[in-house]
Amino acid sequence: MEMRITQEINAQDENAIYQGLFQYNLSKIESKAPKDLGIYLYNEAEQITAGLIGNTRGNWLSVKYLWVSEELRGQGIGKQILLKAEETAKERGCKYVFLDTFSFQAPEFYKKFGYCEVFVLENYPITGKRHYFTKEL
Repeated sequence: MEMRITQEINAQDENAIYQGLFQYNLSKIESKAPKDLGIYLYNEAEQITAGLIGNTRGNWLSVKYLWVSEELRGQGIGKQILLKAEETAKERGCKYVFLDTFSFQAPEFYKKFGYCEVFVLENYPITGKRHYFTKEL
């Protein structure tokens, strides 16, 4: 056997690691079929100006991204999108939500809607913080 260290990860090598982990996880995880969840707000020019990307799996909604364009912030759009995601997750049988955010993004926003901070990754990536939240629906 030979161990190699690299600073440049190619797609083939990454896929080999991913597929190995994916197949193992698939053999163990109870819910094998996540459903994507996308909520988008379009302007008159058919451009996305806000939205959420995530998925539901078993009891959980995982929010990957929630974004509101600069010109629309402070108008309650993020709240509307988040609540719609939670509503959709409940309809899909979810009981919980998981998400993370950076200290310069929206930790206080999520706290206003009942999200509980369960972990903070300090000094990430250097001097910031990454906050991890859950919520019971």
